[in-house]
Amino acid sequence: MEKIKLNLDKTYSFIGEKPVINKKDEAEKSNVALTEKTGKGNDFLGWVELPSSIGENELSEVESTVAKLKAKKLDLFIVIGIGGSYLGAKAVIDALSDNFAALKGNSGNPLVLFAGQNIGEDYLYELRELLKVKEYALAVISKSGTTTEPAIAFRLLKQDIEEKYGKTEAKDRIIAITDEKKGALRTLATIEGYKTFVIPDNIGGRYSVLTPVGLVAIAAAGFDIRAMVKGAQDMEAATAPNVPFEENLAAQYAAARNALYENNKKVEILVNFNPKLHFFAEWWKQLYGESEGKKGKGIFPASVDFTSDLHSMGQYIQEGERHLFETVISVKSPDRELCVPKDDANLDKLNFLAGKRIDEVNKMAELGTMLAHVDGGVPNIKIELPLLNEYYIGQLIYFFEKACGISGYLLGVNPFDQPGVEAYKKNMFALLDKPGFEEESKKIKSRL
Repeated sequence: MEKIKLNLDKTYSFIGEKPVINKKDEAEKSNVALTEKTGKGNDFLGWVELPSSIGENELSEVESTVAKLKAKKLDLFIVIGIGGSYLGAKAVIDALSDNFAALKGNSGNPLVLFAGQNIGEDYLYELRELLKVKEYALAVISKSGTTTEPAIAFRLLKQDIEEKYGKTEAKDRIIAITDEKKGALRTLATIEGYKTFVIPDNIGGRYSVLTPVGLVAIAAAGFDIRAMVKGAQDMEAATAPNVPFEENLAAQYAAARNALYENNKKVEILVNFNPKLHFFAEWWKQLYGESEGKKGKGIFPASVDFTSDLHSMGQYIQEGERHLFETVISVKSPDRELCVPKDDANLDKLNFLAGKRIDEVNKMAELGTMLAHVDGGVPNIKIELPLLNEYYIGQLIYFFEKACGISGYLLGVNPFDQPGVEAYKKNMFALLDKPGFEEESKKIKSRL
């Protein structure tokens, strides 16, 4: 099988190859530190060798559990989680799904919807109204079971599913993906008798898509988790420490983006020309933003969907402040084939495109955009996937994860913690008068 390709030519044209090559030794040492678990955050490196450790039993358990739920003729499968507990699954499902799957239905697979990723009252109310008239099951994902957003959603939906089906049947429609031994959700799952899957202690949320956190929902949506894992396994081997820098895509990407950062390129825009990749970029933004944004450092991760956003953000990217670079995900071959028809009137003056595939037009827009942005002072990195399928999505996921770990070490931060995430929670709990936050409540309310 082919592998994804990385092209740094339109980076070298700005900073030359030397600044990237100069990071070779450090990138290789960082890769070794990830594998040997000697670097910062080494208690959260279970993802590094995760693909090659996934066995037949784990995959079969996910598949058999999902098959039992599908036998209930589900319309919907609700995934309750936030951050990495939903973004990875959402990214993969959107990338692989028919754009209009929600309207077409009748695929034999439930539509996967998400809850607990926000605290929107209207969102939860409207979801609950929908579930009154649909057949559904749900997975709740949380190591602790006390994260505010998913805990609120699960409290509501647990009540609803028990009222609709009765406690015994509801139990068989709930999956808990949580800590192996501790936490509120683990305790509840044991009491209620839910089917459970374990979130490994040594894998953080943003690196968890290849665990049951992502695999259960992706399998429920009808996609081949074995092919996805195989793609990740092949990329694990292709980015291992024994692979030379000159062949190691993850090390090269990490080195290139850090070299650009040192040349005052502070913003990385992940670009796609396929609308199915919108949520893949959302997953990528969490991966890099939460891993690198520390100690006053870090490249700011942003994203755009082209050509749509060329009509909104294109002007800034072309002529705004020159503090950014683009990483373009290009899909070589689409799944479908469609050509531009000839029109005798030709009022839109598009007959010069007649007979051309839509993808050829899109690819020329991609190439033309890259040339324009490079001419405008924006370095470009290109990542090419042969196809948008489970195997190559698996490759891409692991490629970005490995590159993120290396890149964080090059930057000099711990890529596996997120201390800043707690700041808003403390303020929120103080404002809501949570027991134990009395002093914080007094202090914060005095500032209002």
